Amino acid sequence: MAPDYSHLELTALHEIALRLVRSDDFKYQLQSILDILSRYLGMQRGMISILDHHTGETWLDVAQGMDVEAGSISYRPGEGVTGKVAQSGRPMAIANLGSEALFLDRTGARKALNRDELAFLCVPIFYGGKVVGVLSADKLRHQVESLDREIMLLGAVAELLGKVVHYRAIEEENSRLRRILAEARRPKTHIIGRSKVVQEVLRLIDQVADSNTTVLIHGETGTGKELVAKAIHDNSRRSKGLLVQVNCAAMPDALLESELFGHEKGAFTGAIMRRRGRFEEANGGTIFLDEVGELSPVAQAKLLRVLQERTFQPLGSSRMVQVDVRVIAATNKDLEAEVANGAFRSDLFYRLNVFPIFLPPLRERGPDILLLADYFVLKYAREFSKNIRRISTLAIDMLMSYHWPGNVRELEKLHRKGGYSIERRGY
Repeated sequence: MAPDYSHLELTALHEIALRLVRSDDFKYQLQSILDILSRYLGMQRGMISILDHHTGETWLDVAQGMDVEAGSISYRPGEGVTGKVAQSGRPMAIANLGSEALFLDRTGARKALNRDELAFLCVPIFYGGKVVGVLSADKLRHQVESLDREIMLLGAVAELLGKVVHYRAIEEENSRLRRILAEARRPKTHIIGRSKVVQEVLRLIDQVADSNTTVLIHGETGTGKELVAKAIHDNSRRSKGLLVQVNCAAMPDALLESELFGHEKGAFTGAIMRRRGRFEEANGGTIFLDEVGELSPVAQAKLLRVLQERTFQPLGSSRMVQVDVRVIAATNKDLEAEVANGAFRSDLFYRLNVFPIFLPPLRERGPDILLLADYFVLKYAREFSKNIRRISTLAIDMLMSYHWPGNVRELEKLHRKGGYSIERRGY
């Protein structure tokens, strides 16, 4: 017996069918379907997720009524309502979202809402007898006359979507294969991440590594600027030479000249022997000037000279030393603002800022948080001989909702401190 659909429901199904026969971009088609469900049927905060048959995970692909980045939300097999529907191939209808413990709200779209007023509908999407994705949406409880009817209607939409979601999954698989090929060509690095912003950083590293161009890495403390400097050096023709790191913030003016350029015996009180400076040690390699924004005006002037001439005079010496050194600098300050305020020399800034690379904060790298967390869990489980295989769902939610002011360094420190739970830290 054919379902007894209302005129509005039939109109919605007709609109969806018309959209699916167009030769539009697959992702655009899916997005428009969610808009139709919202406009005609009152279904809000809709999601279409794709099942990755290689990993068993279900990834959010398109969403309506929420501000989330595609690919940033995923569910492991059986995890949450979405993961359970993808794994079982059976729909789920929740009459009161506020009383459902299985509902994770990983997108965070319902934090400010009263979940007791919402019903949640989630159905599998099939193609060729296999689950290829999941369709889900909220609806106000007082608008739901029958959960069975709502599930039947959403299931009918899912049947229409099967082929498009299947081809969208193939599209994503092709993208995954292209990324694998790109990985084979990408620079050798210890940087972990699959977010778009990290991929852009890797592209810039690959672009600049095999040259002598001066690089300025800027970003917040703890974002991994030293890893970028190392990646540039390791992928350059200078990789057989040394990478010499200098922490400019820890270097008082009185020691700067000696530290960077060396000194002769007797050049000052306590100089009991001749010492090579960091620039001379880095000859043929790379020098990494970390926190260069902390240098005093005197130190800036001395650094500018060696950048311009690639020669310097050790303290207490009459000889000139010429070096072949690539310079990479890093800062957590806005050096352009510092230049405008007169706190940093404009000529030195332009000498350093030949090829800028910006490292985004961890809070803007959503897809990378769990990737990094899993890496640190395994790393410190081995180091401390603990049998920890995965992070709990509660801990994952806390990790994803925290804003990480200390960035990757803070995330690593959290895992290193094995005696403290994530819950106790308030994340």
